[in-house]
Amino acid sequence: MDENLQGHRAGSPVRSGIPEHGRIPKYYAVKARIAELLDELGEGGTLPTERDLAERYEVSRETVRQALRELLLEGRLRRSGRGTVVAGPKLEQPLSLASYTEGVRRQGRRPGRQLIGLERFPCPSDLAPGIGAETGEPVWHLERVLLADDERVGLESTYLRVARAPRLNVDFQPDSSFYGYLRDLGISFGEADEKLETVLATPREALLIGTPPALPMLLIHRFSRDQGGRPLERVRSLYRGDRFSFTTRLRAE
Repeated sequence: MDENLQGHRAGSPVRSGIPEHGRIPKYYAVKARIAELLDELGEGGTLPTERDLAERYEVSRETVRQALRELLLEGRLRRSGRGTVVAGPKLEQPLSLASYTEGVRRQGRRPGRQLIGLERFPCPSDLAPGIGAETGEPVWHLERVLLADDERVGLESTYLRVARAPRLNVDFQPDSSFYGYLRDLGISFGEADEKLETVLATPREALLIGTPPALPMLLIHRFSRDQGGRPLERVRSLYRGDRFSFTTRLRAE
């Protein structure tokens, strides 16, 4: 067995990400040592200051800063007040027709949503086919911040014909499951098409979610249909790349 693979953990970069020629950036070596420190500290543990880390590893504070930036983007660390602490595991959201609420609850976390806005407007032509609407007919736009144990982790926009849920602005509780509400109306989901991509949040989105604009986001576009195959909703969901991963099960056709 290749000695470089001894002790390799499944799912981690092969040979710890070190190229065959053995030359690695100084910040990356420091990052690896800080990652070992995170394992020792455990979730919620407070990381030493940049100055302390620079003295410990005998490098400049800028080298430490670059290593910490990557660990923050990867979700290994999170800011807490004026300090930095070890983050918990990422939330695993299934790529399925289960709602966000159901997915978060399965992991023992408390889901929530904060209403940003619920508005009614004439359907534009480019939106109409995806939700089975006629151009100009009334549609709802529901926008909410996604929460997990009161931590802001994403932003969700949902578009739906008013005819499908005419009392949405009266009967719906904004912090509850939208899919649960539709099921109570007798609307059953049949299937959906989804597209997943990485993006950077706009300044407005970053402000709502509470993240730096440079933080990578996972963006999902969903077009759902009911059990009769009729277009139902269009959803644009933006998730923090440092707090979320997505899972699915593949089957041979």
